[in-house]
Order: sequence, then C-alpha cells, then structure tokens
Amino acid sequence: MSWADPLSFMPEPSPYVIILSLILVISIPLLLHALIYSTTSDTLPTILLIGPSEAGKTALATLLERGRPAATRTSQVPLTIEASLPVKAPAASSRFRSPNDPTWEVTKKFLIKDTPGHGKLRHYAVDGISKSQNLDGIIFVVDAADLASDTNEGPRQTAEYLHDVLLQLQKQVTKSKTSKARKEMPVLVAANKLDLFTALPAPLVKTKLEAEITKVRKSRSEGLLDSGTGTKDLDDREERDWLGETGDGKFEFSQLEEFNIQVQIKGGNVTGAEGSDVKHWWDWIGGVL
Repeated sequence: MSWADPLSFMPEPSPYVIILSLILVISIPLLLHALIYSTTSDTLPTILLIGPSEAGKTALATLLERGRPAATRTSQVPLTIEASLPVKAPAASSRFRSPNDPTWEVTKKFLIKDTPGHGKLRHYAVDGISKSQNLDGIIFVVDAADLASDTNEGPRQTAEYLHDVLLQLQKQVTKSKTSKARKEMPVLVAANKLDLFTALPAPLVKTKLEAEITKVRKSRSEGLLDSGTGTKDLDDREERDWLGETGDGKFEFSQLEEFNIQVQIKGGNVTGAEGSDVKHWWDWIGGVL
C-alpha cells in the first residue's frame, strides 16, 4: 500500500449503500415536488354559479363538467361538481408551467358550485360567497331573452338579485377590519340563450342591467326615506347599503372596481339548434384560475 494513494485507505462502498443512495437522490426531489404542487378537492379553486331560476345555471354546470348539457330541472339544493378546463382554455396560473410538468393536468381542475335561483333559496348563494374556500370567481347567469322584455318582472328581479350579490361583495371590502386589500373578485355576467332571436346581445345586456340596478338603488333609498329614516341616518347607511358610487346618478359596473370587483358581461348559449357556444365563458374561467 502506497502512502501516495490516500484513497486506498477508504473502504469500498457496499452495493446496498449505493442502491439506497440512488433511491434517495431520485425519490426525495419527486416527493418534494408532489408535496408542493399537489392539489386535492379541498383546495381546488371554486367558481360559484348564481342567477335567477330558469336562466340555465344547472345546464351550464353539466356542460362544464361533461362537455355537453344534460336535461335539468329546477334546483332545490346546491350542487358541487368537479370540472377541468379544455385544452384551448389553459389556466392563467399555468402560464409559466411546462406542459411536461406532472401537475399540469391538476391545474386545469376546479370546482363548480351551482346554487338554486328561487327567491326563497338564495341564502345558499349568500353562504357560497361568504363561506366558500378558494373562491376564484362568480358566474351570474342571466336569460338574455327574458331581459329583452319590458312587459314582465324578469329584468327587475334579475337586477335586484345581481344588485344584492354585488352589494354583499362590496360590503366584504368596506367592513373588513384589516388594511390588507382583498384579492380581486372577478364576476362574469353570462348572458345565456343568445341563440334565440329575441335575446339581447352582451353590450345591451350590460346597458339593461345597469339601468335596472339604477332603479333598484333609487327605489330602495326612497323606501328608507318613506319609512321615516332621517337624512343623516340615510347618509350613515349609504356607505354600507349603497352599491357603487353614492348619490342619485347612474349606476355603472365600473364603479365597483375600487372595491376590487371586476364585472364582465359575455354572451353565449348552453343549448341551441346548432349546439352550445360557451367559448367566451371558458376563456373567462381560464383567466381567473
């Protein structure tokens, strides 16, 4: 044995040690990767479906889940289902993730919470807004053909429901006891049934809803005054109970941006003679996930 060769003093490694070392070198990074990027059903991002009865919420939920709408009936209880983004609508959170990443498919998954639209069951929607974990966006489905009518209560009732949903989101910001701003809450007004001849296009749906919500704000403020609420008391309540900018002016969805509420109106149809057309809605969902 030569003193010139110091490595000759080291014992030869056991084959078992070599195999164990290789296993650890390979498995530890994989385990850490799975631990960091794994997503379970409890942590999946959630999209809340809200809207009046007969607007097409449940049919839309089944379409997002299965790729085709199913026959539905009026919902009595909430429904939560798991869906995945189509190939052409990748999640915004995956824009820097390689398609070869094993978690690529997981990032496309999300939960849809469909809520009943009947007036007596809308507390499910209220609970969904305040209690849903990982709520990434809200889809408010409206019947664009029904909004075109000036002879029924449909447009008014739809506007009142949307007003109350947006007001609840606004209150979550104004009543927050922390100075940390809440993350932006995207709201999609899905103008459904655009395949019908009488349906309003998306820009006119926006105009119609803003006009109807303006009427809702005015009637509710007048109702407070008629009930004997003084002007000072009314001023004190405006910050909490007035949607958007205070005053008697026209309501616009853009007024909600200061509360981190981003409202978009996009048209489509869940069913129709030529099939479904929900591309704009898929693109919106991909953009908020």
